[in-house]
Amino acid sequence: MIHLPCVSVITQVKECCRSRSVQWSGKQIKFLFKMFEMFGLQVHHSACNGGLYSRPFYESFEETPMLVAVLTYMGYGILTIFGYLRDFMRQWKIEKCHIAREREEQKDFVPLYQDFENFYTRNLYMRIRDNWNRPICSVPGDKMDLVERVSYDYNWTFGYTGRVVKDVINMGSYNYLGFAENTGSCAEAAAEVTVKYGVGVSSTRQEMGNLDRHEEMEKLVARFLGVESAMAFGMGFATNSMNIPALTGKGCLILSDELNHASLVLGARLSGSTIRVFKHNNMQSLEKLLRDAIVHGQPRTHRPWKKILILVEGIYSMEGSIIRLPEVIALKKKYKAYLYLDEAHSIGALGPSGRGVVEYFGLDPTDVDIMMGTFTKSFGAAGGYIGGKKELIDYLRSHSHSAVYATSMSPPVVEQIITSMKCIMGEDGTTIGRERVQQLAENTVYFRRRLREIGFIIYGNNDSPVVPVMLYMPAKIGAFGREMLKRNIGVVVVGFPATPIIESRARFCVSASHTKEMLDQVMHTAPCIMLYCILYFRLQKVLKQMCKFAHTPLV
Repeated sequence: MIHLPCVSVITQVKECCRSRSVQWSGKQIKFLFKMFEMFGLQVHHSACNGGLYSRPFYESFEETPMLVAVLTYMGYGILTIFGYLRDFMRQWKIEKCHIAREREEQKDFVPLYQDFENFYTRNLYMRIRDNWNRPICSVPGDKMDLVERVSYDYNWTFGYTGRVVKDVINMGSYNYLGFAENTGSCAEAAAEVTVKYGVGVSSTRQEMGNLDRHEEMEKLVARFLGVESAMAFGMGFATNSMNIPALTGKGCLILSDELNHASLVLGARLSGSTIRVFKHNNMQSLEKLLRDAIVHGQPRTHRPWKKILILVEGIYSMEGSIIRLPEVIALKKKYKAYLYLDEAHSIGALGPSGRGVVEYFGLDPTDVDIMMGTFTKSFGAAGGYIGGKKELIDYLRSHSHSAVYATSMSPPVVEQIITSMKCIMGEDGTTIGRERVQQLAENTVYFRRRLREIGFIIYGNNDSPVVPVMLYMPAKIGAFGREMLKRNIGVVVVGFPATPIIESRARFCVSASHTKEMLDQVMHTAPCIMLYCILYFRLQKVLKQMCKFAHTPLV
């Protein structure tokens, strides 16, 4: 399926070929897209849509090839069959691994999980459990040290060997700007503040936990975002889950992207509002829901909705896609809705000066009603923030559970945020922050381009530092993660239920602290892993073959 909302992709292909001194005829380009369609390549291109975009906006997703989908379902089917066989053998005490067997004294306990969740955990997840929760014993910067562990009972328990795996290239942390470090101005400032204020505050902001550093940080965040006011919270997840219920309630409508983060989903559910989901980054789907909401109103009574709130993210952490914010803002204004923008992954990582997806598209921050983000990624700290009009922030200070009941942020964490943000803004008297933002952009484009050249199927926007590499099959999740670690590369692998059942993937996170040599080392390793895991799903050979007869007209 090929989507061409506004500008012909053929024009983009011609420009690409022209830059490579390759001349393509119209028939050849049409044939190229027929080949894409045969293999399920979706191309979403929305450059200059109605004058909303100042530059081309391109991201692509390939549908799972039919053969791969069938084999993936077969793989899960075989694992399920063997799982039930193992459960039968456990029941009769035939299987050697006794730890997976239910204890006699616990048979009358209320189960913690549903039957299938319990089955999935015992028989599928445990096979690849060693790929998660790996203990780190160093700063998780561009490189890290891991404590080696081993299991003798099929990953049910782990033991430590005493050996440390050193200098593992960290391609899994959200350390986009490289501020996760124990040296430099940020670490020194945090250490000084720890001596002066201590580590914990032991009170809420409304009682005895409001420090001068908290107020300075919030003023700085508001200035950085370009909004009237801002407030900070000690936990990024709670920033969403505890503030959305304070903004909406019964009689309100929430329109949520289908791939929104769990914190947004939880916050929407806790609010008691009516929730409707639109297709990922699909403005036609969103507009249809907006129209229906205004035309039909609330269920049964058909009264107008008290409030319509659109929930979206800047960068989607599992897809690597960027929200089509100009179109969302246009729809929000057209239908008089409110917009809640989660910039957890985009703040610091997008835009010429790291101010997020709003700056990336050259938009006015005041067009976004609620700007949310976290300090856990680009700033190397912890917690989250909400920015907007002063009336909004004053309301949240007295109505948000996360503001009223939660303990204040730790002083050294606050200082880390202040120092890193000033560095990004250039207020520390250096250009280090701006250079890191530029380096991240260069690393992202380079890393994505090299992965495509090798032949991996990758998702998302070309400017997104979140780079998902498709694995599809369950057995390849564990194999990919283990083989990467054997070559001193740490990467996150993800499967069902965090992703659709046939869309398992590895997720690389690019950082400004990664050198070209580090990225090249990953690229040098990647073809070996691709061959070992049989990840040649892409049309690389077909495209190379087409380039050979680029000058030959098609009949």
